[in-house]
Amino acid sequence: MNEPVIEAKGLCRRFGDLLAVDSVDFSVQPGTIYGFLGPNGSGKTTTVRMLTGLLRPSAGTVRVLGHPLPAEAEALKRKIGYMTQRFSLYEDLTVRENLGFIAQVYGLERRQARARIAELLGIYALERLAAQRAGSMSGGQRQRLALAAATIHEPSLLFLDEPTSAVDPENRRDFWEHLFDLIDRGTSILVSTHYMDEAERCHRLAILEAGKMRADGTPQQLMALMGANPVELVSPNARLARQELMALPEVVSAAQLGSRLRVLVSDRVQAPEQWLQRQALSDPPTEIQRVRPSLEDVFVTSTGAGRR
Repeated sequence: MNEPVIEAKGLCRRFGDLLAVDSVDFSVQPGTIYGFLGPNGSGKTTTVRMLTGLLRPSAGTVRVLGHPLPAEAEALKRKIGYMTQRFSLYEDLTVRENLGFIAQVYGLERRQARARIAELLGIYALERLAAQRAGSMSGGQRQRLALAAATIHEPSLLFLDEPTSAVDPENRRDFWEHLFDLIDRGTSILVSTHYMDEAERCHRLAILEAGKMRADGTPQQLMALMGANPVELVSPNARLARQELMALPEVVSAAQLGSRLRVLVSDRVQAPEQWLQRQALSDPPTEIQRVRPSLEDVFVTSTGAGRR
């Protein structure tokens, strides 16, 4: 019961001279949401495709629900659900027809399929849309339909590849409530995203950059161990203050938020608020305060120029 639902070691994938995924190690525990956070091109989708058996790794080992891949990819298919970033159902079929087709693909008996479709129409508020063609639905409605289709066979493990990239914040929030409902019913989930607020909802999180895993842990662990302290200050000339602060080796990052600057100061600096006060800025700040770390801070310190 406590064995990982996913266990990857040294996972690599090459496309010619491009190393798209580079020696990735991680495991996903049952009954949790594990997140991949990273920009486009970081290797999230390539990794998900290897974990679902759609792509053969160039090196490394991976087991999903006890099945070694790619050797047992066919046996795995009926145990997992996969929701892609792009809407992949048939736009000229109705909601009910799409769900009926997917139920046939997964081998549900006719009576079982009817009962399951009725249940999903209720769960995802699709009853009044059952006879509507998928191509005429809004982004949020398509998202709910895609999730219903991906879970129609009640998979043990669900893969979601940037599932909320085309919907508004309200639909994104509702979508995540559905994910936690699935967790309560025993499903494990791996989700890739580039939204910081979504990543913070995950039980555990990996940050990917250029095919490499830069960080792995719970959001709280990653924020506690990021190696910098976030401080916000108000300056009469925020743009000039940012330029001057970025020239200091102790400053990992400085980003403008309206009239404020959010500054990440290396944790080698004791009392960063007082340290900032002592810096000879052209326009001294009128206010300085320590603030709560965020996953965006973790991302900045783990990737690009902020990575140590």
